[in-house]
Order: sequence, then C-alpha cells, then structure tokens
Amino acid sequence: MPLFWKPYKSEVSSFIDDLKAKKPTLEAEQRAGRALLWDKQVDRELQSEYQEAKVAQQPYVYQTHVK
Repeated sequence: MPLFWKPYKSEVSSFIDDLKAKKPTLEAEQRAGRALLWDKQVDRELQSEYQEAKVAQQPYVYQTHVK
C-alpha cells in the first residue's frame, strides 16, 4: 500500500453526499413518497378470500372447450 493512500470515493457517492448536505430533508421526502405509493396496509382476511375465489385456469388458455 502506498504511503499517501486515500480511500476511493466514486463521483456518484460524492454527488449523493453533496445532495444530502444541501437538502437535509431529502431522505424524509423520499420515505413519504414511498409510503404514498408502496407502503400499504394489507387486509389478510380479504386477501385470503380473493385467493379462495380464484377460478382454476385450464392448461391451454385458447382452447374453447374443456374435456
């Protein structure tokens, strides 16, 4: 290892660190946006009813009659 060795930091990591330093609320805003679209409460009972109500699909979908 060279005498004046310093750890490598990529340009992308530097950019993200600078962005977070300029806008400290960025991470909280990202979490709020994620919660808005993805973090939903799942009703397990309703989900199980949906699973029970599924109709079995025939092996060849385009076949018009079932033998």
